[in-house]
Amino acid sequence: MPRTSRTLTALGLVVVTAAALSACSAGPSDDAAPQAAASGSGVDLSGVCPATVVIQTDWNPEAEHGHAYQLLSDDYTVDADQKTVTSDLMAGGQPTGVKVEIRAGGPAIGFNTVTSQMYQDDDITMGYVTTDVAVQNSADLPTTAVFAENDISPQMIMWDPETYPDVTTIEELGKELAKDDGVVRYFSGAAYMDYLIGNDILPEGVTDGSYDGTPSKFVVSQGKDAQQGFATAEPFVYENQVSAWGKPLEYQLINDTGYPIYPEAMAVKTGDLEELSPCLEKLVPVLQQADVDYFASPEATNEKIVDLVEQYDTGWVYDADVAAYAVKQMKALGIATDGDNGYVGDMDEERMQKIIDLDTEIFEAQGSTLKEGLAPSDLYTNEFLDDSISLGF
Repeated sequence: MPRTSRTLTALGLVVVTAAALSACSAGPSDDAAPQAAASGSGVDLSGVCPATVVIQTDWNPEAEHGHAYQLLSDDYTVDADQKTVTSDLMAGGQPTGVKVEIRAGGPAIGFNTVTSQMYQDDDITMGYVTTDVAVQNSADLPTTAVFAENDISPQMIMWDPETYPDVTTIEELGKELAKDDGVVRYFSGAAYMDYLIGNDILPEGVTDGSYDGTPSKFVVSQGKDAQQGFATAEPFVYENQVSAWGKPLEYQLINDTGYPIYPEAMAVKTGDLEELSPCLEKLVPVLQQADVDYFASPEATNEKIVDLVEQYDTGWVYDADVAAYAVKQMKALGIATDGDNGYVGDMDEERMQKIIDLDTEIFEAQGSTLKEGLAPSDLYTNEFLDDSISLGF
């Protein structure tokens, strides 16, 4: 689910949020960092792109958005009231002739969805749209993804390995929870939970949609209950920053149960695609290279991310340790990867069709109206990607 489904909450144990928990899984940097390619310098976006390329994110600044903040120069301007940052849009260390404005999501936009925000504000060039959200809005608010900076979602379900030592999967967890009268707490309305229940991976009786974004109920249950989370956050946060817990967690990615959405893919309004195409032909490779450069050397951009979090002051807590752990996890778990094609950012037709097949029944049961005859080509295009730009890991 998009990050707008999280809740800002201050804890008595440690100030953290559901989103902080999802991005807060930080730790030591990975020694096997890829080499940053030297491409990108000399890119001129003026004349083909908007004077200011506006990117609407779905949450506060965090490492999962590192490729976007990699576009900033060191001389950036912050609007703490609007939760935006603006600078020259950089490529290969050089300005491209246009500006970039990156807007925070979640609390900064009243927890509105990015898709809805894009259709309310024509200044937004592109936004973060998760595949299942694109399916759900395909009839009334259609979007087309042009770059998937992460290949799989960090969304997961976590549990206490001391309480459930033999559990290795969500399906096994569900059976043990049923025996122990435990539950999985999650944000109500999450499509992935309907998938897990509908495919007999989790019994409906062990699901509880009352998750409020804090660790309090999980801690109080002393390991009997499980909880949703993000593999790039909670495992680190709960062990190192939630003093009332302070021990390791086990988890399985929702992706690994067979729900393969692309998280936070950069998308444009479908009706704008043709007009933006000359811009996207030059801009999308810049985004790809920014992703590569970020993972090759994330420290400077992470400093910007932490600085923005502090200046925005939304109640979201995010530090350099969390950001470092998130980078490590994105690489280790294949969240950030070149995928099967050897270059970063592409999306797969068969996978898109699977998502459509899985989500159509879910969303129609909820009363959503999807585009009639929805096809993968309605949701994404790889046409602007440069197949020579690789993460190298």
